[in-house]
Amino acid sequence: MIAIIDYQAGNIQSVSNAVERLGFDTVLTRDKQTILQADKVILPGVGEASSAMNNLTKYELDTLIKNIKQPFLGICLGLQLMCDSSEEGQTNGLGIFNTKVKRFSAAEKVPHMGWNTLNTLKGPLFNRMDQSPDVYFVHSFYAELSKYSIAQCDYILPFSAAMQKDNYYATQFHPEKSGTIGQEILKNFLIL
Repeated sequence: MIAIIDYQAGNIQSVSNAVERLGFDTVLTRDKQTILQADKVILPGVGEASSAMNNLTKYELDTLIKNIKQPFLGICLGLQLMCDSSEEGQTNGLGIFNTKVKRFSAAEKVPHMGWNTLNTLKGPLFNRMDQSPDVYFVHSFYAELSKYSIAQCDYILPFSAAMQKDNYYATQFHPEKSGTIGQEILKNFLIL
């Protein structure tokens, strides 16, 4: 069973549908026991960082997430919440990745929306994959490059397109909206 954390952020149902198309059962939940007993856990998200973090705290999921032992995947806002802090709403994050989330320069076209190429791929999310796949992004904030970066993308400047620390994985792009490449990345996570 794949637990998809329901904390009132957008895009939860499309992630669930993408996982089920790959043949895995999902449950949308904020129940702690269900999350702890799941085979894998996904934190999707489209929304605003401070509101999303407030919801994680309100449902007492912030501490739970930091103690999960099974493979965990944050998507888009999920990745940003896993960092130390975000400039969006001056929000403290979960601190899984010791890096900051910053806003793209307002002088450029923001949000970064559409297809863009990944580079510098590392780790199991990208097994059996072309080294410069195109994936789908929608975001105005980005995580800085760090030792946790396992893929990067260039838009205005290089940023972390995917990150990993121990059992925690995260993508800034939307695998559920990235066609066959995104399906392959999700599948690689689901078979960890």
